[in-house]
Formats: sequence, structure tokens, C-alpha cells
Amino acid sequence: MKPNSYTQIYIQLVIAVRFREALLNKEIQPIVFKYISSVITKMGHKSIIVNGVTDHVHILIGLNSTINIAETVQRIKRESSLFINQNKLCKFHFRWQEGYGAFSYSHSSINKVYNYIKNQDQQHKEKTFKTEYTSFLKAYEVEFEDQFLFYFGE
Repeated sequence: MKPNSYTQIYIQLVIAVRFREALLNKEIQPIVFKYISSVITKMGHKSIIVNGVTDHVHILIGLNSTINIAETVQRIKRESSLFINQNKLCKFHFRWQEGYGAFSYSHSSINKVYNYIKNQDQQHKEKTFKTEYTSFLKAYEVEFEDQFLFYFGE
């Protein structure tokens, strides 16, 4: 019997639309989120949930340990941008903002994170994206400088 590698790594990714433009309207969100999920699955990751609002997206994956996070985000952004533009889902040219957030979770936290991502509309009635994102960074004790965060239009 050959030895195998077994992993269980859960990552929440956060990506934003370039200049945080509200381009992911309610009509295209299901199409775009389903496509992003398919990209994740093709890479061998487990797509748990993809959801967001008009200017940013949260993605919860079970990470395939043979593909790193940076490559995963790059492929998600590249392939989804091409899909959105080729299918003319936006009136304007669509691009993702540079950078991303990646936060790890234990198996016992998955339901809580899943529900948080599922309820993004409600989350953003209560707090801004900047407040949400910086609270993640602070909770995970990630050192950051405001000028290097996503563009928040301020």
C-alpha cells in the first residue's frame, strides 16, 4: 500500500472589483459566482461557497494542498474576468483589484463562516467593506498599512 497525503485546509478568500465599482449587480451575481465555483473545482479545490455584493466577493474553499493560494487567486481573477468580459455581463470592462485577503479556519468554524458569507447582503447593511476587511486583518493579527489596502474610495 502506498502512503498518501491527507489535508484539511479551509481558506476564505476576499477579492474586490477594481476601484470597488459596483459592477457585480444582482442579475449577474449568480452567473459569476457559479463560474468562480467551477474554476475552483477545476483546480482541484473544494468550492464550499462563493458569494458577495456588487463590489467584492468572499470565497470559502477546501484547499488542494498542491496549488498555492496566490496561484488560486490569480486563476480565479483571470478566468472570471475573461468570462465576464467575453460574455458582456457588464456594461464596462471588468477587472479585479490587485491584492486579496486569505484567512484560514478550522473545521469547527466552517458552518459559521459559510453562514457569514451566505449573508453578505445583511452584513453590509451593518458595516462597510473597509470595516469588515480591516476587522479580519485585526482579528488575524495581520500587520497592514492603510495605503496598501484595497481602494475604498476615500
